[in-house]
Amino acid sequence: MDYLSKIDLTRTPEHIAIIMDGNGRWAKKQGHMRLYGHNFGVESVRETLKAAKELKVKYLTLYAFSTENWNRPKEEVDGLMDLLVKSLANEVKELSDSGVRLLAIGDIAGLPDACQNELQESIDLTKDNSEITMVLALNYSSRWEIVNAVKRIASEAKNETLDVNAIDATLFSSYLTTNQIPDPELLIRTSGEYRISNFLLWQVAYAEFHFTEVLWPDFKREDLFKAVLDYQSRERRFGMVSEQLT
Repeated sequence: MDYLSKIDLTRTPEHIAIIMDGNGRWAKKQGHMRLYGHNFGVESVRETLKAAKELKVKYLTLYAFSTENWNRPKEEVDGLMDLLVKSLANEVKELSDSGVRLLAIGDIAGLPDACQNELQESIDLTKDNSEITMVLALNYSSRWEIVNAVKRIASEAKNETLDVNAIDATLFSSYLTTNQIPDPELLIRTSGEYRISNFLLWQVAYAEFHFTEVLWPDFKREDLFKAVLDYQSRERRFGMVSEQLT
């Protein structure tokens, strides 16, 4: 089915966030180790990014590595860090040439030095691009992010550099690692799991959720289009009633 032709390009989400799940299970189905799936997942990132550009999406956030992922076997974690460095080095020129700006959210200082360096170089190289922003959530945890924001706000209030009465949702958002980007309107999770897994808990307050059984290495262009079609079939009321929207 040609899903793209059915999409209203004037109503596509400005920001799509994706929990890329299922690499390990995909690899096991092929009779390989989990890292085999992560390597194939990189191709799905390429396809999804291109499809997002076709839809004129401005922000694409990918949950690449959570703070909880450090608990996985050391061999897998080391392989993921190595894959991150190599992928950035191999892809950054093409990303830059195609108008992609790269950003990262999370506790970046907790990543290995090689990852931090390659990531910063890629961010610097693409900083002036404006066609689409791809945000990598690395060493990310929404609870970590929220607690960190609360600590900073509390410290400034204690030092009387912040008026407690000025604290509202907008100000709180400015202390999050996502302060440079709008909240996502659509959150996609692959692999058939139905949970958010500590991802953008504050930011997805009014996002539409799309869950698919497709494992991440099998997630392709049409799968993104199908998710956006699902999004466009929803009525986004933000607490109002249908009559108020019309």
